[in-house]
Amino acid sequence: MENFKTLKDFILRHKWFYIFGIVSLLLVDGLQLFIPEILRNFTDTLSRGEITTDLFIRYCIGLLSLAIIIAILRYFWRMLIMGTSRHMEYYLRDRMFKHLQHLSIDYFHHHKAGDLMARATNDINAVKMAMGMGVVMITDAFFLTAAILFRMVATIDMKLVISALLPLPLLVVVVLYFGKSIHNRFRAVQEAFSKLTEKVQENISGIRVVKSFVQESFEIQKFTDANQYLFNKNMDLVKIHGLFHPLIALITSLSYGIVLWYGSILVVKNIITLGDFVAFNSYLAILAWPIMALGWVINILQRGSASMSRINEILHAKPDIIEGKNAIHKETLEGEISIENLHFRYPGTSRYVLRDINIHIPPGNSLGIIGRTGSGKSTLLHLILRLYEIEEGIIQIDGINIKDLSLDTLRKHIGVVEQESFLFSTSIKDNITFGDPNFKMEDVVAAAKIAQIHDNIMNFPHQYDTLVGERGVTLSGGQKQRTCIARTIIRKPRLLFLDDCLSAVDTQTEEKILQGLQEIMKQKTNIIIAHRISTIKHCDEIIVLDEGKIVERGTHETLIQKDGLYRQIYEKQLLEEQISIE
Repeated sequence: MENFKTLKDFILRHKWFYIFGIVSLLLVDGLQLFIPEILRNFTDTLSRGEITTDLFIRYCIGLLSLAIIIAILRYFWRMLIMGTSRHMEYYLRDRMFKHLQHLSIDYFHHHKAGDLMARATNDINAVKMAMGMGVVMITDAFFLTAAILFRMVATIDMKLVISALLPLPLLVVVVLYFGKSIHNRFRAVQEAFSKLTEKVQENISGIRVVKSFVQESFEIQKFTDANQYLFNKNMDLVKIHGLFHPLIALITSLSYGIVLWYGSILVVKNIITLGDFVAFNSYLAILAWPIMALGWVINILQRGSASMSRINEILHAKPDIIEGKNAIHKETLEGEISIENLHFRYPGTSRYVLRDINIHIPPGNSLGIIGRTGSGKSTLLHLILRLYEIEEGIIQIDGINIKDLSLDTLRKHIGVVEQESFLFSTSIKDNITFGDPNFKMEDVVAAAKIAQIHDNIMNFPHQYDTLVGERGVTLSGGQKQRTCIARTIIRKPRLLFLDDCLSAVDTQTEEKILQGLQEIMKQKTNIIIAHRISTIKHCDEIIVLDEGKIVERGTHETLIQKDGLYRQIYEKQLLEEQISIE
């Protein structure tokens, strides 16, 4: 059970729950062994004609007392063992989510949300079963089996015991043969479930696109294929599972058949008493559960092991971005940014996205970045935020290499409004105060006014308490962008990065937002990425990126004097504006 080593700390922390739970379970198993002895004595007394009313009542009270004690102890072991397995489920899901929060952005580019959700639900449930019912079954399978066999050998004819155990070697063969197959097939089922979850999650997230392109039938067919694949994998597991347990039951029935045949002969020959025969059958009836449990425990543990290995793939994943042991923590930053000889390519690729980038932004200055799609504009911001690790070149803030700054210091003082606006499925107020829910309402309103979203919010039925739906589905693209701007403004970061975040608003609204930001931006170091020149023309410096290189730099006035890419973009946008006016 190599896969379960991940739970070592949890098991050690909750060892007493498991220990007391197993002790309660063992007491239950031990007390059950008294029942055949009571039945043996009762049967022999009855067969000899020595039974009396008083003796009969004593036998009944003895059985009833055992039943009550066993019921109480069963409650305790269920609360201790099964309850601890629920704690383990909580612990593992919590640990998995925390680990996901610390993994680098690149990890989520290669692992779909649906697959991660499946591991956090279905797989963790399988592990919970292994650490709950699996512990119970493995305890019963070994202790109860050993105890019953000992009692049989000690109190009943050895030949009858040996004859009853003749089918057991066949049981071992069946368990060993089916165990590995169950493990592999259950893992295939979990992976198929992950693919189905991915398909559902992706389809629901993109439902607008599906409907806009009238692709409902196509998406239904893709879901049906994924659903059929999961069904086929489940049937593969059911086939072997359906064969496994009947074989276990058949082997158990063989033991019963042998005992009935050979035991009856021994009773007739007076080698054993009728009470011995009844007691032996009672022992065998009790033994049927641990034998069945042995089959079940292999199934449950193999399922749990397969799921634990899938969870371990997440828990053992290492983040690409690691904070150094002696990372520098700073309460404030001046905001000076220096980038020297920066070259960057994404992990696993050979093409450079950025090449020979050299930039210096003094504290309080603004840098505008413009360029064709795919020229590396957003990537540059991601590198400053240290969402990806750089191998060639240096990025410094206040003269300190960002690799030497704590991630908390770096990201706490940088406010970013991404190109892709993301809102949580909660109220507008909660979205704006996402960075700190303790912001005062006047701060929220002030930020919303600067972002030119306040008037829209006040027109909503519930105003700032309006729920925006999943990913802000009830808001327009421009409203989502402006809400994200307000969310960043309210944090009052020392460095402000705007990544083409005004693309979904009209030029008039854009101008109002920039006017509102103007006073705030004077106190910050700003990087503004845009496709519209009107957004960046007031920046202290503008750089033009093309195919990952800086091909032009200067102010708006100097760049339009050159016959370069910036002027081409400028003239094209002027022409588009004139056409739209006409």
